[in-house]
Amino acid sequence: MIIKSSFRLLKTAKDIYIRSKDDDVPALAAQLTYYFILALFPFLIFLITLLSYTSITDEKAMNFFARILPPLAFNTILDVVNDITASPRETFLSFGMIAALWASSNGMKAVIRGINKAYDQKETRPFWKVRIVSLIAVIILAITIIFSLALLLFGEAAERKLFYYFRFSHIFKWAFMAIRFLIPIVLMFCVFTLLYMLTPSRRLSLKEVLPGSVFSAISWILVSSLFSLYINNFADFSKMYGSIGGIIALLVWLYWISIIIMLGGELNASLALKKK
Repeated sequence: MIIKSSFRLLKTAKDIYIRSKDDDVPALAAQLTYYFILALFPFLIFLITLLSYTSITDEKAMNFFARILPPLAFNTILDVVNDITASPRETFLSFGMIAALWASSNGMKAVIRGINKAYDQKETRPFWKVRIVSLIAVIILAITIIFSLALLLFGEAAERKLFYYFRFSHIFKWAFMAIRFLIPIVLMFCVFTLLYMLTPSRRLSLKEVLPGSVFSAISWILVSSLFSLYINNFADFSKMYGSIGGIIALLVWLYWISIIIMLGGELNASLALKKK
């Protein structure tokens, strides 16, 4: 049984490697990185604007992002966010917010092209429908992040209350810490599941996208952790690139995230073709 499962796993890995080579995943990931870097900061503007209507502060939101981003890349984003929040909110609550949403959707359109490529699927939807899907995906992504933030903050408050009134043992404390650690992974899993279900030019069920979603969510956390370890111990982007070290680190990280997104799509496509 174990040998048979191992053989299937190796065969699937080989299929993904061949498909990735045929689809030129590294080149597609480079294109995604370009669109991501252009869409990232408009998306942050849109997200921060939405947060202003909740009780979640910008500082708490940034603490959450610090858990899923490498430090150098996070610091670069934090500088931009500080500049944004220093500006009067009224300047981008209406037209600016819509413009930020529109610009963010360009990155999502690049994801749609990449995932369609993984399925060898030509885009059959009219351009306006693709744009609407991109806009909806960005809005859902923002709402998912806000919900996860609220859940995280509620969990921290509940933990303090429970420990104060019931004096739980250290085992429960470790359990709460584990739950808080899992929240970013669950968030990424939800994001990738919605991404792989909504974006392709074909109907996909939840069951069909689960393998790629699990792979991408776990890989995101692993790659971010390993990239942070590499930067902190083996590479100094600031010394090598000077003042743009943080931007270079952000680009490299986005490139690896783009590869993960594409590989998740290739995994789902490979398994879907095997069932036919």
